[in-house]
This record gives sequence, C-alpha cells and structure tokens, in this order.
Amino acid sequence: MTKHEPATSPELLTRMIMAGRSKTPADLVIRDIGLLDVITGAVTITDIAIVADRIVGIHGRYDGQTIVDGTGRFAVPGFIDTHLHIESSLVTPLEFDRCVLPHGVTTVLCDPHEIANVLGAEGIRYFLDSASRTIMDVRVNLSSCVPATPFETAGAQLEIDDLLPFRDHPKVVGLAEMMNFPGVLSADPGIIAKLVAFQDSHIDGHAPLLRGMALNGYLAAGIRTDHEATSAAEAREKLAKGMAILIREGSVSKDLNALAEILDENTSSFVALCTDDRNPLDIAEEGHLDSSIRRLIAMGRPLHHVYRAASHSAARIFGLRDRGLLAPGWRADIAILDSLEDCRVSDVIAAGRLVTPALFDTRQDIPPVGLASMKAKPVEAASFITEPKPGQNRVPVIGVKPGLILTFREEATLAGTEKGLQPDLDLDVIKVAVIERHGKNGNIGRAFVTGFGLKRGAIASSVGHDSHNITVVGADDLDMAVAVNRLIELGGGFAVAEGGKVTAELALPIAGLMSLNSFEQVAQDLHDLRDAAKALGCVLPEPFLQVAFLALPVIPHLKMTDRGLFDVDKFDFVA
Repeated sequence: MTKHEPATSPELLTRMIMAGRSKTPADLVIRDIGLLDVITGAVTITDIAIVADRIVGIHGRYDGQTIVDGTGRFAVPGFIDTHLHIESSLVTPLEFDRCVLPHGVTTVLCDPHEIANVLGAEGIRYFLDSASRTIMDVRVNLSSCVPATPFETAGAQLEIDDLLPFRDHPKVVGLAEMMNFPGVLSADPGIIAKLVAFQDSHIDGHAPLLRGMALNGYLAAGIRTDHEATSAAEAREKLAKGMAILIREGSVSKDLNALAEILDENTSSFVALCTDDRNPLDIAEEGHLDSSIRRLIAMGRPLHHVYRAASHSAARIFGLRDRGLLAPGWRADIAILDSLEDCRVSDVIAAGRLVTPALFDTRQDIPPVGLASMKAKPVEAASFITEPKPGQNRVPVIGVKPGLILTFREEATLAGTEKGLQPDLDLDVIKVAVIERHGKNGNIGRAFVTGFGLKRGAIASSVGHDSHNITVVGADDLDMAVAVNRLIELGGGFAVAEGGKVTAELALPIAGLMSLNSFEQVAQDLHDLRDAAKALGCVLPEPFLQVAFLALPVIPHLKMTDRGLFDVDKFDFVA
C-alpha cells in the first residue's frame, strides 16, 4: 500500500476519484465479500476498493495493489465503543489498542477520568499523546467531574480553566460523562461553567435512575447520552425524552440482558453499545463489543439494526460524520467476519490499513506517567478496628450483587469485642475500608459489606472509582493490612492475602491504574487473582472491579469513601 498523502491533498483526492471509477488501481481491495448494508439490511457480494483511509468503491469490480480475499466472509462497519475508561482495562492505551482492535473495534470514545483523578491535566495529556500513536482511532471526552464529588479525597481537581486548553485538540469530541447530576440540577456554578463551555459540542451523560422532572432538568443542560440505564423502563423514558441510550456490557456493569428489548427497528438509530469497561481476561474469554453484538443477535434483536447500533448510530450520536457505513467517501474502518450471526472477526481494516502484528510495531512508544503516585503510608491490623456507636451494634451494610455497580442498603447486627465490631461470616458480612492514598490526609473510612462470600483473607485494589484510593474488603484485619501494604509497595494494583501473606497480585504502577506489561500477561495475572479470590470463598465472577466500584459515590445506593459510609440517595454521609 502506498504511503498516505495528507487528506487535503488535491493529488490524493484525484486518485480517490479515479480509483472509484476503476480508472486506476486502488491501494487495497477486499474481493468478493458479502457487504452488509446496515441501513437496509441487504447483503451484496462485491469488491470494496480503498485508497488511503477512505472507501472509494463498492458494488463493482476493482483492482488493487493489495488484494484481500473475502470469499465466504462478510464486511460490516468497524465497531465503535461509545463509552469506556481505557485505564480500567488495566493496560496502557497502546496495549489496549493491540488487545481490542483485532475484535473489530476501530473507534473508541474514552474518558480519561480515572487517571485525571490521580494526575489531573497530566493524565489527560498522556491520553491525548497516546491517542496520536494508536492504530485504532481513540477519541477523548474531557473529564467533567474531577473529583467526582466533594465527599472523597482525590489526587487532583479540574475546573473549566484546566479543560479549555484541550478543548480544540483534534482528538477531543466534547465533555465526558456529567456524573454530578445533583450539581447540574442545583445549578452549581462550577458545573454550569463546564456545561456552558461545551454547549456547541457533545456532552456525555451519566444519570442512573434519574426520571421524571429531574431528568427533564438534566437534559435541559444539553446532555444527550446515557450509559447508566439499568432497566428497559428507564431507558424508554430517556429515549422518549431525546436521550441516546448506550447499552453497556462490561466486566462488572452488565446491563445488556435488561436493555436488549429496547433495540429494534424504531430505536436503532438512537441506541449504541459500550463496555465501560472490560479487562483483558474477559476480553480473552468472551470478546469485546463483538461479544455484545453476537449476544444481542442471539436474543432475537434484528441483525442489521444491531450492527447499525454498533457503528453508524454510534458515529452519528457522537458527531463522527466520516464513519459507520461501508460506502464510497466513508472512512475505511471495516470488520471482516466469518459469520454475521456469530460476529466472528477474522480480519480488520483500520483507516485503510490491514491490521497485522507488524502494523502495531510501527507505533512510537509513550513514556509512562504517574509512577510515583502512590503516597499512602503502611497500615496495620488495628487500622481496621470499627468501633460501634454506644448501644448500637446494628449497622448499615453495603449490599453487592453480581453484574451491578449499583449497591443496596442492608443492615446487620454484629458482635462487638475489644477489637470493635466483628464480621459475621455466616451472614456473609465482612469489613470494607478505603485508605486515602494521595498523601493528603491519611483518612481511613470503615464499614461492612455483604455479597462477596469471603470466609477468610482479604482482597485489595488501588483501582477505586473514582478517586482511586485503596479499597480493601476482608474477613481478617491482618490480611487486610497485608494486602494494602503490598499495594503500597507495588505502587498500586490488586492483591489477595490469606494467612498473613499475599497469595496473588497484579502491579499497576502507572498512576496505580495500569500495568507496564502486555495485555497477555495482565490476563494471566487476573486469572491467578481470580483463582486466589475463589480460594477465599468469593462468589463474585469479577471481584476486583466489584471492589473498585464500592468507592463510587455517584452510583446508588450505599458506597464507601475514605471519609466514611456514604448514602448516595441522600447525597450525604450515613449518620
């Protein structure tokens, strides 16, 4: 394939026109492929001709410098993940690129919210620099809520003046998920300043369980999308009020089964798909957006409308006007499938380039950042003593359910000793604590949680949405301290402890969020961690990100921060 000239080159545009007319050879031709039209559902056997990063011809016969045999296969537009945090894949953007692009995901819209909460503007700059090097088209929505709330200790704070220098970057789409919906509804001046600055671009939403007049007020701010709907009824109300729904299916947040019914012939132009987020082990075992697509089709959703939602609708919703169709003049992002029904990806074209291992080798590395972000001081078993209030051994307990980042308020009566309130393993009530790790105040918040099934040991994580302090759950105070202290030594990560020693770990030294290793190694480490957690009795299929979301005080109902137990419904601490 020839080297791409600038997109504005008259010579390149002339060459595209001539190749489209079949007067000159194209750079790349996919021959005799079954092309799915995501608008009509028609499948046509044809050639697809590509020059540089653009499709120049279909429904005809073409010659090209490179020929890809499409016989017996199908071409669909490259998939677009409309909301995710690459950091939560636990690998760098360049490793994420290498991991996910072969699954047909040619564009992602990421919010570097996690690294921004640790490093501030430096984290956003790292992501924009990385986005300029990836083969996949990584687009960035600027983090709107750093910190997410004033009820926890974050590593950074971003106001509108911190975001404006990035606003016109070519990789920036708009303002990322506006999680502080109470701030929107109360017209908080800082929130209003951010919303005003992005009124002429995309503003991403985040409004779990928001309905009725409050939803109207939220949408009046110009917010257009939501990935937090967890029921069909909630999603339908939001669709009726002009909101695009992003069906989410990630490693922890699994809403596809509940929302699949909303995707049909009438709604597919206003529905897209997202992961928010998937780790490398789940990607290896299940896939990425390709997994969501095949499951939706298996559930009876109309096939070409599913593929439309995964591509053209996603592009339209986010203002990416050059992609989402396989037609002349459109960006050559193409997933080549062995089966439309099973969405089995066998080749990928990204901006006109056939994706191969050698293509990834052409990228320039980006130096890691945030390697000294872990500033927590070591803890001891006594750090987790939870004293009862006088005469009150009945306490609120965070209730966790698999596949939900929503948590629930439960209660339990716990025995008290000279070492404070004790876990009740028969009732599956164990301790949870959040340790401030940014070196600001040394806070430790303590409470109890149910749903993990632990009979012994502890699980700790420095991935703790959204401020990314250290979150630890455990049946034993000593093991909790051992797991936390190991994370401090590693500079961040995941750890499992049992019997006073660490039994599995994953180092995440880049801002305490991402590994320096390959996605293959991270997947293996996650497998070992999962086995170690099961050995403690853990019943959750993805315990580590479930731990991470315990500290997310913008998702109902009961959450844990370094400042204490937080009631999201009241938006205040539990008395």
